[in-house]
Amino acid sequence: MTKTDDPRHGGTAALALAALGVVYGDIGTSPLYAMKEVFAGNHPIPVNAANLLGSLSLFLWALIVVVSLKYVSVVMRADNRGEGGIMALIALAQHDARENPRAARLILLLGVLGAAMFYGDGMVTPAISVLSAVEGLKVAAPALKHVVVPVTLAVLFGLFFVQRKGTARVGGFFGPVMLAWFGVLGAIGLANVVRMPAILEALNPVHGIAFLLDNKGASFLAMGNVVLAVTGAEALYADMGHFGRQPIRLAWYGFVLPCLMLNYFGQGAAILADASAAANPFFLSAPDWARYPLVGLATAATVIASQSVITGAYSMTRQAMQLGYVPRMEVQHTSEERQGQIYLPGVNWGLMLAVMVLVLGFRSSDNLAAAYGLAVTGDMVITSLLAAYVAARIWKWGWPRAAALFACFLAVELVFLAANLLKIPDGGWFPLVTGVAVFVLMTSWKHGRDLLFERLRADAFGPGEFIESLKVAPPPTVPGTAVFLNANPLVVPHALLHNLMHNKVLHERVILLTVAVQDVPYVAPADRVEVERIDGPFWRVVVQYGFKDEPDIPAALARCDTAGVPFDMMETSFFIGRETLVPRMRGQSKIAYWRERLFVVMYRNAVSATAFFRIPSNRVVEMGARVEL
Repeated sequence: MTKTDDPRHGGTAALALAALGVVYGDIGTSPLYAMKEVFAGNHPIPVNAANLLGSLSLFLWALIVVVSLKYVSVVMRADNRGEGGIMALIALAQHDARENPRAARLILLLGVLGAAMFYGDGMVTPAISVLSAVEGLKVAAPALKHVVVPVTLAVLFGLFFVQRKGTARVGGFFGPVMLAWFGVLGAIGLANVVRMPAILEALNPVHGIAFLLDNKGASFLAMGNVVLAVTGAEALYADMGHFGRQPIRLAWYGFVLPCLMLNYFGQGAAILADASAAANPFFLSAPDWARYPLVGLATAATVIASQSVITGAYSMTRQAMQLGYVPRMEVQHTSEERQGQIYLPGVNWGLMLAVMVLVLGFRSSDNLAAAYGLAVTGDMVITSLLAAYVAARIWKWGWPRAAALFACFLAVELVFLAANLLKIPDGGWFPLVTGVAVFVLMTSWKHGRDLLFERLRADAFGPGEFIESLKVAPPPTVPGTAVFLNANPLVVPHALLHNLMHNKVLHERVILLTVAVQDVPYVAPADRVEVERIDGPFWRVVVQYGFKDEPDIPAALARCDTAGVPFDMMETSFFIGRETLVPRMRGQSKIAYWRERLFVVMYRNAVSATAFFRIPSNRVVEMGARVEL
């Protein structure tokens, strides 16, 4: 990636502003519902001064421990060549564990489970964020209560509908809108704190500890809502590659954290002054004249927060495709200037359907809050476990030091996780079921691909043996170049064998092409292609991509000219194997029969290699084969 392509190329202040619109959308809209759920949710606690000070103290210290200390100070150091996120963390940890198969397998399972939890979180975030913003209409004009759900559905449909146009144009407005949003959060909070400065006593962590000790059962339930204040913390790490570590830290400490805490304390001050404000402390802490404009700004902010989750789902899915955890899907590139601007129709419409069902099924942010938090805390726990491995092994901290630090983070996150487990009957089952379903799909695809490659290897033989056999009875040669896609560079692709069997000719240049995805985000263009002459007309070409690179086989092959392999698209044919999979009878396969059937269904519906690798369809010849799993 060149310097001009690097999204981090720019001033720190400008990148910090841009980060407000992408990184902090989710955590920045948490004030809409987090405090309300503690005192007016499905499991409310009594409204009194002690509970107010205690819960506010927990909010403050959760943000400091989980976000400031864990993510901003520690986890963001675990970058894979500048990139962050659960997939980057998996690749980083697995690179170290290559010689330990058991550790590598455990890391893989944890990482895939964390990615699966991300999708569960991604379905709930747009629903609860937009719904909680539109619910401000009930405060500003109670007569409009009946339009909340329809307006929410309309906003969400519009959001998903415009995704196919790309976010490059509107993305420039995200930063300024979120700058205004956080400014308004801080201003409303400050005005209330000035009127009721006694609320600042919550800065003392003693109030949080007293709250936990004095309200053992109720405080445990409240912890399940306190975690709502830190939802979105994972985005700081996931989007590190877009903006860099320093701008994200600058935005957090210099603006986001102060504004968030001012608003939470302002909501507490409003409740302390009037207990009825607990019904919706965010909107009721604002002046009457500001509530309609605040609904509009809050809706814009939640749309931006949802946009970040949606684009995150696109990015996560593409990375999972590159690493071989999900089938190939259609990927549309929405910008010719910026790398990474992509749109996945299947993910977009599937996510929209799930979000719509959530809104129609739960119908209020209070009910949705019960479904929120479980996936988030599960993701946090998995990140802590993987980061602890990286700290101990790659940073050379050693296990005692790494375990001591991450045990502190896990102690907090496991309490959050346990508290959210109590939400399962009230709606927490949804992200849990979603996460488990995605985990099953991803692991079934991975196991199925491994089994398919094993079956293909069993019937294959090496290039050397194959070439020697051709010398005994050489087939006729035809002009041009034949490119055979080959997952395993050590064997002859089935498509080549079938071509010789049916067409009985050999091209004057034969390229055995293997695409290798490295456990790094990007591969430098100079390292993209490796060319090796095998014998006679046969060449081995390995095209290397990082898990965030955009595959383009014709562009990669154009680099072969410098290695002595002329490439002319109009004289080149691409031969691709198209296997018809046949499941074995029950008990005869190495994987469960239902997994085998599931893999066959996914394989049949996967996007072809032609579209995925951007190969012109009029230059492709597919060679079929029947493979029994």
